[in-house]
Amino acid sequence: MLVRRKAAASSSFLRRAGVFAGLALVALSLTVTPACAGKLFGVNAPHNANRYQEDPQPATQATAAIPAEAPVQKAAPTPQEPVAQVQAAQQPMQQASGGSGLDYRLGAGDRLRVTVFGEPDLSGDFEVDSTGRLSMPLIGQVQATNTTISQVSKAIESLLSQGYLRDPKVSIDVLNYRPFFILGEVMKPGSYPYVNGLTVVNAVALAGGYTYRADKGDITIVRAGDTSKTEYKIDEVGEVMPGDVVRVPERFF
Repeated sequence: MLVRRKAAASSSFLRRAGVFAGLALVALSLTVTPACAGKLFGVNAPHNANRYQEDPQPATQATAAIPAEAPVQKAAPTPQEPVAQVQAAQQPMQQASGGSGLDYRLGAGDRLRVTVFGEPDLSGDFEVDSTGRLSMPLIGQVQATNTTISQVSKAIESLLSQGYLRDPKVSIDVLNYRPFFILGEVMKPGSYPYVNGLTVVNAVALAGGYTYRADKGDITIVRAGDTSKTEYKIDEVGEVMPGDVVRVPERFF
């Protein structure tokens, strides 16, 4: 009887010890990392212990898969439209540049010295009259208005070669240019003698300067020989030619 009781007690103790040992193993498996478990129980850690670490390679591949943005092509700048008024104003100024040059066009009031080589009696000083002509010995009237010095020289040579001279040579110099005119808001509007290199500010100075009502930013000019009498805007450094009409308008404020 006593032996049976001891055997039963030993069996009950072993069962309880086994339960506690199982619970301890379960708790240990939940808290111990695979590497520690391998050291405790002699079990090698699994080769995929770092399976939760991020692999940088996929990110690199994803980055490389993104196509590069195409370069943005800039639109070509559109050329500015030319201003007809400015171009028209520049054209007469370019043609009239250099009052004594070959491109200067004569007009009424210009005084010329005509030299016929070897013929002093046919040479002399002549003025373009109100009709735009020169009165020459032997050949009479020669059209000069709106023509260049070279054209007038050839016209005189052509007339002299018609029964007067053989192979005549003619040269012409401008002694005095016809006056220019300045009107509007200047102290002394009127006509003034032309001088080489005359500009708008010089013309204003000859006329006594601006009045207090002058609009300096809206000055206009009518070019000599322009039959349409078109007014073009011009600044203070713009060139004034013989026979030009400069107008200084009045400002309102």
